[in-house]
Formats: sequence, C-alpha cells, structure tokens
Amino acid sequence: MITGTRLKIGITGYPVPGGSGVVAAELGRLLAKRGHEIHFIAYAPPFRTSVFDEKLFFHEVDAARYPLFKYPPYTLTLAAKMAEVSRQFELDILHVHYALPHATAGFLAKSIIGNSERPKLITTLHGTDITLVGSDKSLYDITCFSIRSSDSVTSVSEYLNQATRETFPECSNTEVIPNFVDLTVFHPGTNDKQRARFAEEDEILLVHLSNFRPLKRPVDTVRVLAAVNEKRPARLLLIGDGPEMAEVWQEAERLNLRGRLHVLSNQNHLQELLACCDVFLLPSEEESFGLAALEALACGVPVVSYDVAALDELIINGDNGYRVPLGDINAMANKVLELVLDSEFRSRHRKQARESALRFDADRIIPMYEALYWRTMI
Repeated sequence: MITGTRLKIGITGYPVPGGSGVVAAELGRLLAKRGHEIHFIAYAPPFRTSVFDEKLFFHEVDAARYPLFKYPPYTLTLAAKMAEVSRQFELDILHVHYALPHATAGFLAKSIIGNSERPKLITTLHGTDITLVGSDKSLYDITCFSIRSSDSVTSVSEYLNQATRETFPECSNTEVIPNFVDLTVFHPGTNDKQRARFAEEDEILLVHLSNFRPLKRPVDTVRVLAAVNEKRPARLLLIGDGPEMAEVWQEAERLNLRGRLHVLSNQNHLQELLACCDVFLLPSEEESFGLAALEALACGVPVVSYDVAALDELIINGDNGYRVPLGDINAMANKVLELVLDSEFRSRHRKQARESALRFDADRIIPMYEALYWRTMI
C-alpha cells in the first residue's frame, strides 16, 4: 500500500561479501535514509549492515530440513517468506538481486499472494547469473522465465545489458542502472598510522579486495607484487576470503613473499584501508562492473586491471588507472610503477581517480532506482 512518497520495499540478495551482496545491502541502507521502509528477506543479515535504522528490517529465511528432501528447499522457503512479509507489511516492491533463485522465488511469492498489482517484482542482474548460470543449458529456460516474469529488470553495466539481450533474446525489457558508491563513506584520506601498519614510508602498498573466486585470479596479485618488488620494495594488502586463498598462500611461499603479504579477511569498514594504499589491483578475467574498484577510486586510489568486459566503462587508461592485456603480469607491474614513482604523476592520478567516481555517486544512482519503482507501479 503506497503511503505518500514512502515505499515499502522487500530486498533479497546473497548476504555475503561480493558485488551483488554489497549493492543490495547498500541500496537498502540508502533507501531507508531517504525515508522508505526496507525489509531484507534472506537466510542471513546483509553484509555491511551493522548500524541500527528504524526503517530497516530483517526477516530470516529458515530452510528447514526434512528427510524427504535431499537438499534444503531454499527457493520454496524463500518464496513463502516473501509472500508472508509482503502480506504482513503490505509491500509495494520485491526487489531481488540475481535471477536464480531470487527472481524465481519472487514469482512464486506473487503467485501465492494472488495480487497482480502488489507487490511488483524487480530483478537486478549482476553478472554470473547471466554469463555462467544463464548460459547453462539446463538452467536456461528457468532463468529466462524468471527474467520475463519480472515487472522490471535492470543490469549493472552496458556490457551486462548487452550480454543479457544476446543470451536471452526474449528478454529485451532490461535497462541499465549502474552500481554506485556512497562518496560520504568512501573518500580520500591521510592516515599515516594506518599505512604504517602495513608498509614502510618508502614502500609501495598494493591492495586487492574480492571474494577470492577463480574468476578473480587473486594469485596474479602475488605475481604482480613479485614483479614490482624486483624494482621497488612493495607490499600487498589482501582483503576478503574465498576458495583461492590457499593458492595465494602457496604462490607467496613459492616466490618467498609471505612476509610481504597482509591478509585481513572480510572487512565491513574499508575506507581507511583502501585510502592508505597506492594502487588497487583487479586481475579478474571477467567483470560485469567492478564494484571493489569503484570503491578504491572513490578513495582516490587508481586501479590497474586486465582489459576485460565492462571495465572499460569504469577504468580509463591514463586517467584513473590502466587496463592491460589479460594475464600480462609484467604490464600490470609496469603500470603500477608508472603510477607511483613520479610524485606529481601519482597526485594527479589520485585526484582523477576520485573525480571519476563522481559519475557513480549514490546520490545520483539511488534516485534512478526510485524512479524505476514508481514507473513500475503505474
């Protein structure tokens, strides 16, 4: 039920570190600040939401185990919880992140409620739900159905929007609303004590932030560190955790660099960590946007990445960083050195990094979601 300009919105995403989880959590937090009532519906509280807000609610989905089921029926219990919360709080919107299983559960929830008017179902596509899951032939039809069953669909980049339309020609009702960063949270800053925890004054401090999946190629960051370290003392700050971390440690051991790695696992408060670093490394073999890189740019930290899909929408060569050929460790290391060895050049790139993040300021992007909500409800 719409009350004035306030909306009641249910948000479902994966409550784990990673771009889609961060975007879902931040979207809810910032919508609540703008006066909307937000209900997170998931199996755990969203990542990075530790501050109390009277307009933020969390509803836990408990996928009960029964002897009849080989696996817990999460999609079904999620749909049931979505329907329950929608009825109880009279939600206007169910905004899900990822087509499977969240858009599927949203469609089931709407079917349970039996009201075609409320809530409306909006799906945001983030990448692997199209490029990996959606391209799986066994899941193609259900992914396509879930997208087409949504009242509105968004993609986080032009690249992903085009990939969606090519993968699912039947799904042409998508629009781009890019990922965003809260520039009041992520900003440049000088904290010599923080930097001194990780590097000496004359050392280069590199940083990488991800969920350490194979797609992110985090082992390459250690190889870049080795190449940089041959010409200038350097250290590497690794933020996050995931399946590739064991390989990272093994490569550091092989290259005799364990003492030059600082591993911090997952962190909620990133601004001071990012802002004290010199260059952000993004060696992914595929990105649908590059949210971690955007957060680094907002902190005034230039990015060196591989030249892969979508990153040309974020990283401009010679402006806020560089993109180099996929797998070219030496090129990545050389660009790092180019960015940091000349103090005037470094200062200019740090300023340009921050300025480039202004295009993705949350104050510009969140109103785009609000406009989408109102258009969808008409």
